[in-house]
Amino acid sequence: MSKTVDFYYDFISPASYIALARLTELCERTGATINYKPMLLGGVFKAGGNTSPVTIPAKWEWIQKDFARYAAFYDIPYQLNPHFIFSTVNAMRGAMWALAEGRIEDYNRAMYTAAWADGKDLSSPEVMAEVLNTAGFDAQVVMEAMTQPEIKKALITATEEAVARGVFGAPTMFVDDEMHFGQDRMEWIERALS
Repeated sequence: MSKTVDFYYDFISPASYIALARLTELCERTGATINYKPMLLGGVFKAGGNTSPVTIPAKWEWIQKDFARYAAFYDIPYQLNPHFIFSTVNAMRGAMWALAEGRIEDYNRAMYTAAWADGKDLSSPEVMAEVLNTAGFDAQVVMEAMTQPEIKKALITATEEAVARGVFGAPTMFVDDEMHFGQDRMEWIERALS
């Protein structure tokens, strides 16, 4: 019986982008499945009293270099987004819609590529529409869904559930009830899957 990896993420996190690229390959190789768990990282930070690494200049400078080095090593297209820190509220609401519609993998791929390979501003409605249409979505349908109360509530609930489970940042992954944090934990996840 194959195992499942719960993947908690927000498109604002370059570490989540890198992690998902590696996790996808790992799950294809091991037969595991990914259970996508969209959340708002800002809400998680607020609930836990945490702050973004951007608030610590020396740490942020190092992280930028480390992500670029890590992505290059694993041949993952990456650039620091010139619009960082951009709002991902609507993009994450769209993820809730895509999850309900069974299109989450295509949606995640489109959003992460736009943000961290192409350096696009996901907080811009015009950019979102372009990204969605290019990826084969009907931008009007998705962007309308982002405004619906049930989608907004679903994202709030998902974020609260992440916090209740102990999530404090992104990416956070669980195999069974064992938590793994960060893009550099694939070896431990693979052990947990075996």
